Amino acid sequence: MTMELPEFAPGLTARVELTVTDADTAQSLGSGDVPVLGTPRVLALAEAATVATTARLIPGGVTTVGSRAEIEHRAPTPLGHRVIAQATLTKVDGRKLFFEIQIHDGDTLVAEVRVERILLDRQKFIARALGD
Repeated sequence: MTMELPEFAPGLTARVELTVTDADTAQSLGSGDVPVLGTPRVLALAEAATVATTARLIPGGVTTVGSRAEIEHRAPTPLGHRVIAQATLTKVDGRKLFFEIQIHDGDTLVAEVRVERILLDRQKFIARALGD
C-alpha cells in the first residue's frame, strides 16, 4: 500500500522564535568558544520552522525528516536577544519539500538556511530505524 501524499503548495510559511540563552551558545554546543548563538542551534531553529510550516496540514501517520541543509550564518547574536526564523516552502518535488528560512535579530539578518525534507510513513521509518 502506498502512502497518500498530502498536497502542499509552495508559499506556505511559518515562524518560530527563540530568546538566546547560555544553552544556545557556541560554547555550550561545542561549536566554538564564544558566548553567542551557535550554528547548530541556528539549524535546529530553522528545522523547527520548516516543521511548523507543514504541521497543520500533514495527515496522521505521515511525517517529514530533514535530508539536506545549507546554512549561511552571517551575524552573531548575543545572549538575551530574540531571533525569529521565518520558513517558506519554495518547491515540492514528489516526496521532497524544499524550504528557505531567514533568521533575523530585529533588522539584522542572522542566517539564511535552505532545508530539504522528505515526506514518509512515520511507522515504517521508525521500524526501519530500530532495525525491525
